[in-house]
Amino acid sequence: MDSLRLRPSLLGARPGKAAPPALRRGHFLPAFCSIHRNGKGPHYLSRQRTQGPTFDHCQKFFGWKSTYHRIPHRPAASSADASGQPFHSGAEAHDSASIWKPISSSLDAFYRFSRPHTVIGTALSIVSVSLLAVESLSDVSPLFLTGLLEAVVAALFMNIYIVGLNQLFDIEIDKVNKPTLPLASGEYSPATGVALVSAFAAMSFGLGWVVGSWPLFLALSISFILGTAYSINLPFLRWKRFAVVAALCILAFRAVIVQLAFFLHIQTFVFRRPAVFFRPLIFATAFMTFFSVVIALFKDIPDIEGDRIFGIRSFSVRLGQKKVFWICVGLLEMAYCVAILMGATSACLWSRYATVAGHAILAAILWNRSQPLDLTNKTAITSFYMFIWKLFYAEYLLIPLVR
Repeated sequence: MDSLRLRPSLLGARPGKAAPPALRRGHFLPAFCSIHRNGKGPHYLSRQRTQGPTFDHCQKFFGWKSTYHRIPHRPAASSADASGQPFHSGAEAHDSASIWKPISSSLDAFYRFSRPHTVIGTALSIVSVSLLAVESLSDVSPLFLTGLLEAVVAALFMNIYIVGLNQLFDIEIDKVNKPTLPLASGEYSPATGVALVSAFAAMSFGLGWVVGSWPLFLALSISFILGTAYSINLPFLRWKRFAVVAALCILAFRAVIVQLAFFLHIQTFVFRRPAVFFRPLIFATAFMTFFSVVIALFKDIPDIEGDRIFGIRSFSVRLGQKKVFWICVGLLEMAYCVAILMGATSACLWSRYATVAGHAILAAILWNRSQPLDLTNKTAITSFYMFIWKLFYAEYLLIPLVR
């Protein structure tokens, strides 16, 4: 590098004038180095007041490309730049991150504890079935929305109680099958789990009692009894140990209670109409009976290792993963065929097209997705189980269209 052109105002003061403000404020320059100016002899610069970082060699200074960049001095406390904007210290940023990190971790642990795929399924099913009671657009009123919100919140509280209780009594099994759950991983202590499930059960019953809807309170009570009997390890209970009884518990909740009780909550308590079990409601109950059996059977396929170790005699343990997998696929395809036939007999033209096309597409997607599945790969099986839940969600989007 032959020369470096720098503005004199940045290098030093002219004779007879005070030093420029940049240097008075403590701009840093190498302690002693020389530069060439316009091809002339060397000019020597000295640093007298420096408060920023220093360079040991002049070459580091000459490494700057074309202009002298001013790097303001930032003390430990926050200061202000030329525009008056404050600089936030690294300590403040670190404090903010350290505060947010435990909050984020707590939210993530609770998210996993609540088993979000079941929460979404419960909320979506209640909304879908409630819409079956809507006879005209005028029914979608603040009264309807309030009643729907009360039902959804109370049911979600009960859902978290049920899945949390199951985790409390499955800690050792989940260490094998689902080690990322907060009780199995040690993020939650058993005492924390007990406090959470107790609180959510109390909030669910409390909200149901305040609302005063007997269909809603009955749904919460039956769900509580079935969920407790399914998981709790007491004589004559822990029904999950028995494959048929476990399947009936899930079927009773997903296929019967959700469809009938929450429909009656909207129909009789919110709209004050007589209970009428009409065609779409019967279809929803029958279809979800098939789907609930599939969920009850399929949920044990990824968990076969832990269930076998701890003596849980699920259908997957007794019959094998492959056989149970194809039973599930066959039951769902059968349900889709029945839905297509029922949709084709609808007197409502738009309902006929929507239900036939929708169920035909879902049946094709299911068959295509099931063909290349590696049943020896637990990750692949778990992913397919989540896909089954997505089909479950999709069905509840189609049910309100059945007329």
